[in-house]
Amino acid sequence: MQLYAIGVNHTTAPIAIRENVAFNNETLPQALADLARHNVAEVAILSTCNRTEIYVQSIRPEIVIDWLASYHRLEADKLLPYTYTLSSHEAVKHAFRVASGLDSMVLGEAQILGQFKQSVKIAQDTGTLGTLLHKLFQRTFEVAKEVRTNTDIGGSSISMAAAAVKLAQRIFGDLSTQRVLFIGAGEMIELCADHFAAQKPKKITVANRTLERGEQLADKIRGQGLNVQAILLNDLPERFQEFDIVITSTASQLPIVGLGMVERAIKARKHRPMFMVDLAVPRDIEPEVSALDDVFLYTVDDLAQVVSEGLGNRQEAAVNAELIVNSRVEHFMQWLKQREAVPTIKALRDQVDAVRKAELEKALKLLQKGEPPEKALEALSNALTNKFLHGPSHALNNSHGDAHAHMEHLVKQLFQIKE
Repeated sequence: MQLYAIGVNHTTAPIAIRENVAFNNETLPQALADLARHNVAEVAILSTCNRTEIYVQSIRPEIVIDWLASYHRLEADKLLPYTYTLSSHEAVKHAFRVASGLDSMVLGEAQILGQFKQSVKIAQDTGTLGTLLHKLFQRTFEVAKEVRTNTDIGGSSISMAAAAVKLAQRIFGDLSTQRVLFIGAGEMIELCADHFAAQKPKKITVANRTLERGEQLADKIRGQGLNVQAILLNDLPERFQEFDIVITSTASQLPIVGLGMVERAIKARKHRPMFMVDLAVPRDIEPEVSALDDVFLYTVDDLAQVVSEGLGNRQEAAVNAELIVNSRVEHFMQWLKQREAVPTIKALRDQVDAVRKAELEKALKLLQKGEPPEKALEALSNALTNKFLHGPSHALNNSHGDAHAHMEHLVKQLFQIKE
């Protein structure tokens, strides 16, 4: 079995594809367990708004791609053009680069490391990590920490949350008179809440599936002296027209904000503009909403131009980061080669030990018959020497030409024979 990294990301697939192969943390254990039954030794799945990647030890990568398509009820042939399959050395390098923020839409962004760690923990709790992947991810997080510590890869980085604020300011200017709605209460919404709260909007509302979780985030924002309210998602149809700015990021597999809801809201607002950012994958807002007048809808892919600001400084840091990654990949591959040799080493030791035991038994029998110890030891040493040297001697005597020269060099190296 070989190590593979298989997936789609923001560079190979548009959001319309990525949202169809996304996993949420609630269903991830079930998905991992299901894939583990498909002739897969170890597996972990990383799924974010920008990527779905499967790190796996498997016989063939096609097994994983077929499973991914089948699990999401897609045709494998239609998914295949958007996927990448990296093996061995390249898979290790990819994992290191992803965790270090070198493969992100926002070069150097730090959030991916936390998402990666969470995905690995879920795989570990599900029981789908073995020695190989456990070691890979341990090294992955060490490399990410080293990159953060020794380079300025995160410097001048503009997050998705900060980009959303910038876009909102381009439309409304001063945000202090705007009403902001956050749909969801997860990590991404918390980041956005921090950035928007700094602009002191007129009112902030948090809509969530459970009121308790929404209130927790609302309380945190209230601590900044703002007018904040928490409501249920079920309240949105009646309240949606109140909001000027809508930021959404949930784990819902179906859209929460439909075309009809937005059309009614725009009519009630008498065509005052609404600014929306859908950070969810799968999307929370129906794509058709973008065609409406007076609606400015952005997805994670649309934010790429904004988050590229300040890229020059981070690209310089990325050069040093890549050097660190490449060096650590070689270290890991050396460990992997040593691990692959373990079965051969064990088999060699077992075979030698079997010979030792057999010859020791013969020597003991000689002693039991009354033979002098010197004779028994001489017979034992001669027998071990002949048995251990039979294989190399036979190989040397039966090889010719270049094969003989190679065999001779190998034997000298193995037995440390000096010229």
